[in-house]
Amino acid sequence: MGRLIYSAIASLDGYVADERGAFDWAAPDDEVHRFVNELERPVGTYLYGRRMYEVMVAWETMPTSADQSPVVRDFAELWRAAEKVVYSTTLETATSARTRIERTFDPEAVGRLKARAEADVTVGGPDLAGQALAAGLVDEVQLFLSPVAVGGGKQALPGGVHVELELLDERRFDNGMVYLRYRHAH
Repeated sequence: MGRLIYSAIASLDGYVADERGAFDWAAPDDEVHRFVNELERPVGTYLYGRRMYEVMVAWETMPTSADQSPVVRDFAELWRAAEKVVYSTTLETATSARTRIERTFDPEAVGRLKARAEADVTVGGPDLAGQALAAGLVDEVQLFLSPVAVGGGKQALPGGVHVELELLDERRFDNGMVYLRYRHAH
């Protein structure tokens, strides 16, 4: 059985994107990216909402030639090897391999997917993660807090969902980013 993990990079004040929809301030440097790659290595399936998928699908065609950073090449290979499930009522076709589209988020189906998974499953995007958190499906929350306050935008964690968490790990990076890993205290 795999774990269901919600992982996000957020501003210190809790946003994954600012009021303009920008998240350039969240770009990981090589140290953080290497760490993220190690967290992503055991992931077999990514669950995305449409907007998060449209951001992440760039990894499908990202050049992996020798002129690219080794950490970028590594992440692209990890992302391409994983299965992807995109929850969208509007997306007609997926533009990446190993991808299927589901019209609605069905907590029971996700529970079955998690139960039979041989590798970890991640849920990407705060809206979809909020549904998974509300359904009690998320085993871990992994947040990377960027040393910036953006003052508003898209929240990393949903309002209206109460979740008890237990801190498992933390790490500070040279660029000021902090990693926090929590277990859902079911």
